[in-house]
Amino acid sequence: MLFSPRDEEDIIEAIRQAEAMSTGEIRVHLDQNLTGDALATAQSLFTKLGMEKTKDRNGVLFYVSENKKKIAVIGDVNIHKYVHQSFWDGLLKEITFSFKKDNYKEGLINAILKTGTKLKKFFPRDGKNIENELPNEISR
Repeated sequence: MLFSPRDEEDIIEAIRQAEAMSTGEIRVHLDQNLTGDALATAQSLFTKLGMEKTKDRNGVLFYVSENKKKIAVIGDVNIHKYVHQSFWDGLLKEITFSFKKDNYKEGLINAILKTGTKLKKFFPRDGKNIENELPNEISR
């Protein structure tokens, strides 16, 4: 396991902070048993977790394979059209760099908060009380 129970609490708090800035939805999925491609697995999970059903189609999934130490990030169509692939590629580089230094929690939290900042720019709350459409808990 890459994350302790305390680390997971901190990750969930980062999700709350990032979502508080926008109408966006962020999820983290931890997988102990990746056998194939992380990106393909994340794309399949995105749908299984119902992330494409958010009102603004601005959900973001961070998929972490704990057994292979691989990560994939999937952004729904509306956030992707604003930030483009270069944003996701940059995030992956930063996370990968942190993972190589065994800074798993910090790398993931920084990426979540950076994503929240982008979501705020393109999907601000504007004082609206927005319903949390997806759970903040880490899925497995």
